[in-house]
Amino acid sequence: MTAFLLIWSPKKWPWPELPDVARRVATGIAVADVWGCGFARGILPGDRVFLHRVAMEPKGIFGSGYVTRAPYEVPDPATKRGYRLCIDFVYDWLVDAHQQVVIPRDSLRAHPFSVQTWDAQSSGTVIKPIAEGALEKRWAELTGKRKPPALGAPAGPVRSSKGSAHAAAAEARAPSAKTPAGKRPPER
Repeated sequence: MTAFLLIWSPKKWPWPELPDVARRVATGIAVADVWGCGFARGILPGDRVFLHRVAMEPKGIFGSGYVTRAPYEVPDPATKRGYRLCIDFVYDWLVDAHQQVVIPRDSLRAHPFSVQTWDAQSSGTVIKPIAEGALEKRWAELTGKRKPPALGAPAGPVRSSKGSAHAAAAEARAPSAKTPAGKRPPER
C-alpha cells in the first residue's frame, strides 16, 4: 500500500464543518469525502491518505483514511488545464484541526519523518516508504489500531458536509461549470 498527503490550508478554505465531521468519524460513522489530488494520477483504491494542516497553527497531521476511488477529472474552468483531479476516500480517523492535530509539524522534523517533504504545495504527494512506515506506527500509537473500513459504499452519511458548501461556492463563482451530478467537488 502507498500513502499520500492531502493538504488542508485554512487560509484557502476555513472548513467550518470540520468539528461536526470529526465528531461523526469519532462515533464510528464511515464518512466519505472528495479531495483534490494535484497532478497525482497514481493513487489507487485502498491507498492510505493522511491529512496535513498547513499555513496556520496548529500545523501537522490530523486525519487519515483510505482511498475508495482513483483520481478522476472534474471540470474546472478556473484552472489552466480546464479540470482538476480529485479522489474519493473514507476517513478512519479525524480530529478538529481548528483546535489540535495528532502529530504536530515540529515532530515531523525528526528522523525518520524528516526524510519527507511535509510542506507540499498541493495534495497528492507520495509519502516516502521510510517515513510512511514510521508514520503508520506512530499514528497507531496515538490513535489506536483499527481495521481499514470496507471500501464499498460507506455506512452513514455519504459525504462530508463541506462538499456541499464547496459546491455552493463554486456555483456562485461559475454557475455554468457543473458536473453531471450538478456539483463540483471541493477545491483545497
